[in-house]
Amino acid sequence: MLMPLMAEHAAPGWAFLTSHARVLVCIARDPRVRLRDIGDRVGITERAAYRIVADLADAGYITRQRTGRRNQYTINAHLPLPDMIAREQNVGQLIEILTATHAPDRRVDRTGTRG
Repeated sequence: MLMPLMAEHAAPGWAFLTSHARVLVCIARDPRVRLRDIGDRVGITERAAYRIVADLADAGYITRQRTGRRNQYTINAHLPLPDMIAREQNVGQLIEILTATHAPDRRVDRTGTRG
């Protein structure tokens, strides 16, 4: 029996990226982003955004600098990803992929090679 194809624009009830990764993408796109805005963009509470930003800072993935009434974030792109499968890549490589504004339309076949 053939499985029905997922509608082109229907989103599954799960995400490929953790909330930590999505917060990191928000910071990469806007280094002066407010916690309230991070929460809105990621779909989490401001309190959860605060906790995740603190986790990222404590682990050294970002640094915060107070500029007036706001924080300015810097991503420490050289650090390795904290993932068993992706330890060979660093945070900068992940951010580069996730924030690319133009990517060639390339498909990946079942072996994982790009065509």
